Amino acid sequence: MRKLINNPENVVDELIEGFVLSNNRKVKRIKGLNVVARADAPIKGKVGIVIGGGAGHEPLFLEYIGKGMADCEVHGQVFAAPTPDKIIEAIRAADGGAGVILLYNNYAGDVMNFDMAQDMARQEGIKVGTVRINDEISSAPRERAQDRRGTTSDHVIIKIAGAASEEGLDFKTIIKLLKKAIYNSRSLGVSLSACTLPETGQATFELEEGKMEFGMGLHGEAGIKRVNLMDADTTATTILGLLIEDLPFSKGDSVIAIVNGYGSTTRMEMFIVARKIHSYLGQSGIKIYATEIGEFCTSQEMAGISITLIKLDSDIKKYYEAPANSPGYKKI
Repeated sequence: MRKLINNPENVVDELIEGFVLSNNRKVKRIKGLNVVARADAPIKGKVGIVIGGGAGHEPLFLEYIGKGMADCEVHGQVFAAPTPDKIIEAIRAADGGAGVILLYNNYAGDVMNFDMAQDMARQEGIKVGTVRINDEISSAPRERAQDRRGTTSDHVIIKIAGAASEEGLDFKTIIKLLKKAIYNSRSLGVSLSACTLPETGQATFELEEGKMEFGMGLHGEAGIKRVNLMDADTTATTILGLLIEDLPFSKGDSVIAIVNGYGSTTRMEMFIVARKIHSYLGQSGIKIYATEIGEFCTSQEMAGISITLIKLDSDIKKYYEAPANSPGYKKI
């Protein structure tokens, strides 16, 4: 393992400290915990947006706090859900009196801990609701979409939540909007190599030289098929075919297309994949409204990419286009 760290047990705490020091005009740390909020939170009369999950996926979730994005974030240990006592502090820090929405990926540990914190907050009289992101198509069949994992549509879903909250939409309306945006989102990735955990120095999975795996989870969860290494065009075509079939997308639909790097994939590779996405969707009669390329949800130094398609309607487009200003994602 080659990582620039100190004591592995302090990785997350030092990560948070460095992030807050680097963005001290924009964010604040809550009670010395791994909970970070907008500098101006809570905002009276605004629905609070709380996000969070395990460390190791930066910029998700830590760097998506700011105006037009989330109000507060809670970071767990590497690839581990944050604990309920931290989540309740995030809820309190985001509560401006109009309710707080918990927005996070659909993993068992996160569900259990966020639900526990939600119950605690309700006992304190705070209005709280939950929306879980479940865009990753390989993790469960379409008829059990509610069991799917959340992955790389995250930053756009968070952006839509933040924009709607910033505009003053009410609690129930934002939840309805987010559920629609998540339903319209489909993601699938391919891994070319594993990552290593800072605490143990161990790889999360083994992948033979010359192989790639479609549907591999961000934490090393088994994918749907392991094949010989394909070229970029064949890889993109394989992923897009599965995504389009799953929603399904139709001729005339307008989409946001996201190419996400898992940590060690170069921008050169991502642009080559983006080129094929434009060609393939164009031939399918699907219009690309916007293309986003970068590292939005990583898995340490894993090699590989994911592709996300988000089908637009007038509401989703409106809040996607609204301004956003967070350390990890900006839209002017």
